[in-house]
Amino acid sequence: MLFSSFSFLFWFLPLTLLFYFLPPWLVRLFQKDREAGGALPWQNGVLLAASLLFYAWGEPLYLFLMIGVILADTLFGVLIARATRKRALLVLAVIFHIGLLFYYKYIGFFAPVMGLFVTAPRLPLGISFYTFQALSYVIDVYRGEVAPEKNPAVLGVYVALFPQLVAGPIVRYRDVAAALRQRTHSIGGAAAGTRRFTAGLAKKMLLANPIGGLFQMLVGRTALSALGAWAALFAFAFQIYFDFSGYSDMAVGLGRIFGFRFPENFRYPYISRGITDFWRRWHITLSSFFREYMYFPLGGSRRGKARTVLNLFVVWSLTGLWHGASWNFLLWGVYYFVLLVLEKFVLKRFFTPVPLLFAHAGTIFAILFGWLIFAFDGSSAALSLSALPQFWGKLFGANGLLSRADLYDLVRHLPLLSLCALGSTPLPKAIYRQTVCKKRYFWLRTALPLAALFLAIVDLSDAGFNPFLYFRF
Repeated sequence: MLFSSFSFLFWFLPLTLLFYFLPPWLVRLFQKDREAGGALPWQNGVLLAASLLFYAWGEPLYLFLMIGVILADTLFGVLIARATRKRALLVLAVIFHIGLLFYYKYIGFFAPVMGLFVTAPRLPLGISFYTFQALSYVIDVYRGEVAPEKNPAVLGVYVALFPQLVAGPIVRYRDVAAALRQRTHSIGGAAAGTRRFTAGLAKKMLLANPIGGLFQMLVGRTALSALGAWAALFAFAFQIYFDFSGYSDMAVGLGRIFGFRFPENFRYPYISRGITDFWRRWHITLSSFFREYMYFPLGGSRRGKARTVLNLFVVWSLTGLWHGASWNFLLWGVYYFVLLVLEKFVLKRFFTPVPLLFAHAGTIFAILFGWLIFAFDGSSAALSLSALPQFWGKLFGANGLLSRADLYDLVRHLPLLSLCALGSTPLPKAIYRQTVCKKRYFWLRTALPLAALFLAIVDLSDAGFNPFLYFRF
């Protein structure tokens, strides 16, 4: 089930909200001495049932895999907390989760390399995300940072929570442990969450989908000129940003409605001044996970330059493979490893200070070439890895600098490209906040989200199936 679908917006979500809020509200209405805040067991039960139904909607058979993961992690958490040989149990838990992820996601990729003939199973929806969340739980229990959760229903809410189940953000257990047991709800919080959800839906329907259409149209064109190739590359950069950040906004907004505070996943990555800065702004929860649970345990940068470079290579190779079992994703991860090593040990040492304009421009072009590798994932003939060198040649004029068709499409989509460029900066949010904070224009706080929601729904009625790009990871 997609957030950007009529079944979710007009059936699943309203019924979930009704069952979640109405019974506890009636209880508090007739029991004046009851605490106004706090999550009743009923509400956690509703969230768990809704989350499992949400997952079963698209993955009915893999629902049992999800339930198995929840039960296994409940047992692992309790055993690790009580055991004297905690490390052995932790290793067993890690092998369990990585083994499942490897089988479902990577067996088809590695089997031919190992000379095996194995039919790759269908990839369970969101397994990359909920596996990392489950791992963070058992590791934090091992470290003594959180208490083990003995109730599988409560842990199930954490693992299967539908707002961020299939595409993040990756939420660590310690960030929501308290909210699973005690959380408050308010009209203001629900309103803020609704506005955030609407902003994400608008990003997806009004920006990501149409700019993605431009990318698909251009990339499949045989006689693509340099102008068209660069327009396609910028279009993909905007598509993946607004698609993924739009989903994250919807997830954070839904979490806020239900009383959770999910971490931010994006902070305007296209205004970055360097590659390190970019990864502090893009998919923040994934970077944080690899840094805390992989890079630091390997030694980080505390064991000399050679070990630091090795650690970075391991982390970024795995980061690339996490996105998909394909050579282009591994190459994409290694590409960022090279950039980060150059920035850390060469650029910052010999070329500082760098003028802000040059730093920003260089970062943007480095990111664009990264997206070029990322986009050619084999999802179509035009995006096969073997077609990547041809597209590279088109970027530098192999088919000429411009053509009439490419110029026409660029001019026709120029307003959309300009809107995407503006929307990827903090300026619209700053203008919105400066405007709605004034009493004279306070009505815009409601009017603008309603207008965005209306336009998104109108577009949705004609869009058909429009999955998020990161669903396949």
